[in-house]
Amino acid sequence: MPTPSSSSGPADTTTERNGGEGGGPGGVQAVDRAITVLEILAQTGGSTVTEVAAELGVHKSTASRLLGALEARGLVNHAADRAQYRLGFGILRLAHAIPGRLSLVVEAREEIRDLARAVSETVNLAVLREGHAVNVGQEMGPATVSTYDWIGSITPLHATASGKVLLAGLSSEERARIVKEQGLKAYTARTITSKKALERQLLDVAGQGFATAIEEFELGLNSIAVPVRDHLGTVVAAVSVSGPAFRFTPEIMDGVLDDLRDAADRVSRRMGYIPPERDGPGSRRA
Repeated sequence: MPTPSSSSGPADTTTERNGGEGGGPGGVQAVDRAITVLEILAQTGGSTVTEVAAELGVHKSTASRLLGALEARGLVNHAADRAQYRLGFGILRLAHAIPGRLSLVVEAREEIRDLARAVSETVNLAVLREGHAVNVGQEMGPATVSTYDWIGSITPLHATASGKVLLAGLSSEERARIVKEQGLKAYTARTITSKKALERQLLDVAGQGFATAIEEFELGLNSIAVPVRDHLGTVVAAVSVSGPAFRFTPEIMDGVLDDLRDAADRVSRRMGYIPPERDGPGSRRA
């Protein structure tokens, strides 16, 4: 039987020397460890062989071989002082190949379907197009059999929950340009028609991470929306839950916020974004 190495760290077993399960360098264990190494370097910004070995719970020689293989592929490289390893430009090459292949509608489809079932109301996915919110996905809950089909519908940004989320994700200059071009038409007595009032509300939306519209676009219709972000953290869409005002009250809207945020976060993760931890739902309404 092989004897443990006298060097510091866990014993380097035959399995480790051979690269993992299956007895070869392509073993599942080796792949898992290599991915873990990349995750460690992403979290730390740079680590030594000793630090990587400690995190993995393996011998330094095993960690060194893993890092060497990743370096050969350009996925990691030595830092300037040669003591630490960090992620290499090969990671960027792989990452940049992903966004163009991701379809927001496809990635969100399952999540909005599950959300609609969970909250029993209509769930929409909207994107920003030429100064409007365009609904590109929709799922209806069991309580919304005869609701309106919003797919393909163009809705105003300032009078809808999704639109406010999309506006809040823009720079102040871009918001001002869109508002100037599109105007602030009153759809109901509750529609915001003041630029200052809208800007104040959008600051709240950006801070609290959600927006609501209480009969602002259509009498008898309430909605709440949260953002979906891409791998750069940019707001690329909004997921909303809407329902009749008599049933989908502000109190009910508060109750669905966590589920709504969780669904949008999962879509964002599929688009390459890692949402930060949150303490809980905000208390102010947009």
